[in-house]
Amino acid sequence: MSPDTLEEFIKQYIEAQKIPVVTFVWQGGEPSLAGIEFYKTVLQLQKKYANGKRIENAFQTNGTYIDEAWSIFFKENDFLVGISIDGPENLHNAFRKDALGNNSWKKIMEGIALLHKHKVEFNTLTTVNRITGDHPLAIYRFLKDIGSGFIQFLPVTEVISPEYDETYGLRLITPGHKGKKEVTEWSVRPEQYGKFLISVFDEWVRNDVGRYFVQLFDVTLANWVGQMPGLCVFSETCGDALVMEHNGDVYSCDHFVFPEHFLGNIHNDLLTALVTSEKQKKFGQAKLTSLPQYCLECEYRFACHGECPKHRWERTPDGEEGLNYLCPAYKMFFRHVHPYMQYMADQLAKKQAPANVMAWIKQNERDKLSNQKKQLSIGRNDPCPCGSGKKFKNCCMDKLTI
Repeated sequence: MSPDTLEEFIKQYIEAQKIPVVTFVWQGGEPSLAGIEFYKTVLQLQKKYANGKRIENAFQTNGTYIDEAWSIFFKENDFLVGISIDGPENLHNAFRKDALGNNSWKKIMEGIALLHKHKVEFNTLTTVNRITGDHPLAIYRFLKDIGSGFIQFLPVTEVISPEYDETYGLRLITPGHKGKKEVTEWSVRPEQYGKFLISVFDEWVRNDVGRYFVQLFDVTLANWVGQMPGLCVFSETCGDALVMEHNGDVYSCDHFVFPEHFLGNIHNDLLTALVTSEKQKKFGQAKLTSLPQYCLECEYRFACHGECPKHRWERTPDGEEGLNYLCPAYKMFFRHVHPYMQYMADQLAKKQAPANVMAWIKQNERDKLSNQKKQLSIGRNDPCPCGSGKKFKNCCMDKLTI
């Protein structure tokens, strides 16, 4: 990014915010490749244009370039660091290779150790793909072990065109592609992703509520109580997560950096004008207006809202276009978490802590076990306690679960 573009962006971005705290999110590619001096310039420009506002910075990195100098810089300037790591060594290295094809896990772990050493606040971003999707608890426990208190899981879902000439390499197609498409071999399967989320949730809801924060669970609870979820993919409409490229080009979303979603350049148009443009408004509203009837009638529409439009390439059971590829995963997940989310929502309504759900679960399990033990003391030929009028042996005796 040229110095002129950087200064123009920082100036316009701060001026556009009508709130006292302004957050910059630095991503890539790999943002550390710009070097520490680049971010020292960033801080100087932020100070220059702050105009009384507090400026915060978040930095999303693969962690392979974190050294003593970066760690000290992050700490001294209060950067929140997001680390991309996919779990234990064998799982992470399945797809996380460097440019030479070498494994990256050990470098990242060295970087995390330095963040701990310098007391830098960090969270983690973990992709769930065809391989990692089969190991939910190993990954979740690993993330907790390395000190990640805030955990994000992102499903890997990509499609390619089978009509493309392989000699030119792999072509990932745009979300609006109308031709033939195939899901990539590394993409997580819907049922696999649903089971992954449920496995992690079951451990979290019994042991970790209020101690570890899993983004998807937090936004699900927000939707359950009718609050803004704070995550675009589970909001009713979108359009607030624009992206700017190194040359000042602005696009509707970082998942839609394609010519048809180009909004303009900050050297020619004010950032506020691009964000509030009619084209961008239509983009954000399309998340809602393009939902198929199958989704509009879904009992969990309030929690999902069709998820991200970039995943909507399937057809509904009645043949309508626009169904999210991950729909089976989310339906499976929402049905499973429904009673727990409802309990936590009720607790919030009473101004009580959602973490009370852990004691509630344990009490329910103790009550269930007690009832089953009572049933065990019933004779085979005694009347069944369910009130059916049948003998116990001919009714509920075979339904005992212990």
